[in-house]
Amino acid sequence: MKKILIVDDEPAILTLLQYNLEAEHYQVETATDGQEALDKVRNEPFDFIILDLMLPSLSGLDVTRKIREDKIQTPIMILTAKDNETDKIVGLELGADDYVTKPFSPREIIARIKAIERRSQSQPQTSQKPGNSDQITVGQIAIDPENYKASKGGKRLQLTPKEFELLVYFAQRVGKTLSRDALLNGVWGFDYPAETRMVDIQVSHLRDKIETDPKHPDYLKTVRGFGYQMEAPHE
Repeated sequence: MKKILIVDDEPAILTLLQYNLEAEHYQVETATDGQEALDKVRNEPFDFIILDLMLPSLSGLDVTRKIREDKIQTPIMILTAKDNETDKIVGLELGADDYVTKPFSPREIIARIKAIERRSQSQPQTSQKPGNSDQITVGQIAIDPENYKASKGGKRLQLTPKEFELLVYFAQRVGKTLSRDALLNGVWGFDYPAETRMVDIQVSHLRDKIETDPKHPDYLKTVRGFGYQMEAPHE
């Protein structure tokens, strides 16, 4: 049974989410402040974290940052009561996988969790390097999808789960122009109307980690008016 941690200081939201998630056969634990949530994540494994941003003790952004600093890669969905672009951008940059703005439908939360589960359970089948049927290489970047590892020039890349999924998706489609909608559907596994800004944020963050000069990328090119394309540079 998958175990989910819900972190919110509003009892009504905790009750609503817990009831609906348990009805879908998830095991649910709750926390009402940021420090309590961080302590729980550090002491027991979870399959998913639903995390409000406005919390006592430690904010949701601080909790996200500390979780990722601890190299804990559990998927995180952040909740925000404000339709604040800055909060969303910062949350994703710190390593959150998704966000939902309050008020929300429990069914939407469940659909997004299941979409992330489907993506994490899928195994890429691309074979692009002799001797290792699972490894993908693009220029100096080597990706091992089975073991969730990626390196560039032999140096390990420190990627969040979503950045890794995005890199694999691009690497399997080198030379193809991919729209933001196609990336949302292919990487997030669910169509989120008007959420293509999430793609731009994650592509920018991935560029920061794989490009020598993110402002002049060699691998992830912007195709104006369409989306993005991965290329194998001649090095």
